[in-house]
Amino acid sequence: MPLSDLGLPVGSPVANWAGARVPDGRVLEGRFCRLERLDLSRHGKELFDAYQADAVGRNWTYLAYGPFADLVAFEAFYGPLAAGRDPLFYVVLDLQSGKAVGVASFLRIDPANGSIEVGHISYSPALQRGALATEAMYLMMRHAFEDLGNRRYEWKCDDQNAASRGAATRLGFTYEGTFRQAMVYKGRNRDTAWFSILETEWPKLKAGFEAWLDPSNFDAEGRQLRRLAACRAG
Repeated sequence: MPLSDLGLPVGSPVANWAGARVPDGRVLEGRFCRLERLDLSRHGKELFDAYQADAVGRNWTYLAYGPFADLVAFEAFYGPLAAGRDPLFYVVLDLQSGKAVGVASFLRIDPANGSIEVGHISYSPALQRGALATEAMYLMMRHAFEDLGNRRYEWKCDDQNAASRGAATRLGFTYEGTFRQAMVYKGRNRDTAWFSILETEWPKLKAGFEAWLDPSNFDAEGRQLRRLAACRAG
């Protein structure tokens, strides 16, 4: 345990730290999907139509906004967000169909401390539980650590959102705790579960993602042969 000049325990030194870089909105492309800056003039109607496949609005349960009654309301909400830098919104494009199928963002961008969060994740039914969904998260994670030089990558969700908690665990995040009564949204309480990945954990996680995403891990129908956790375990 490092000690201060006064003999008190302190954190480990961070050598040559000059801060992380701010996301510049560059295109992130993989084998299944491409992420680019959200542009409602090009992506708005496709996204709205993709979300309409969720007829009952289940997808919006744990988000502070939505569902939207029509395209006008949808674009009125996402328009200011698409122009912002924090959160910085990406649209997820299915490379096979060329269509917009979901969004995700970087937010709480803190280059001085090398911390960045992924959030506002809203996947349409066409994107959920497929290789695209996993690859989109891998591309953002890789960008955050390797291109931007972050030390910490965060995921936060409503503690009641079992699907989001499960996704965080599957993707390799470590649960850090729950902030009780952290928010009020849609007239109800939200306890917020916090998860993170550190830059020292990224190399092993990256190897697992790349093994899982490799063409050899999918059968002729595109079904995975080994789970992501198994690929990570090596």
